[in-house]
Amino acid sequence: MEYKKMKDVIYLRIDQDESVIDTIQEVCRREKVYTGYFWGIGACDLAILSTYLPDRNEFIDHTISGMIEMISLMGNISADDNNNPVLHCHGSFSFLNPDGNIAVTAGHLKDARISYTGEIVLHIADMKIGRMIDPKTGIEVWKLPQ
Repeated sequence: MEYKKMKDVIYLRIDQDESVIDTIQEVCRREKVYTGYFWGIGACDLAILSTYLPDRNEFIDHTISGMIEMISLMGNISADDNNNPVLHCHGSFSFLNPDGNIAVTAGHLKDARISYTGEIVLHIADMKIGRMIDPKTGIEVWKLPQ
């Protein structure tokens, strides 16, 4: 990875074989980013996406591999109780299906591995948003400052 911070924006290049999630979290740790948002594009050879099934109160994972275009990546950054970065990230990916046609899949991104490059723009917020469990849904949500 390589990155450049300019005021409240970080331009991040994620290199071949690096994890999208781990790399963004590492930059957030190094630069003490507690809250922000990011977007990006790139090429991957592996992506693990999840879909939440509320009636079962669980996520189901979908894994794709091969030549994958990361056509849209977006997410936010908040902090856990120990000030570790927590990413909530969604992505859209295109790939060739077994018939040789272009297919697209999307969802909550658990992780992706870069095959060529990932280009991420991260905007830093001048505040700290935490995480909490929502009592109605049972999922982790933002804990906004009072």
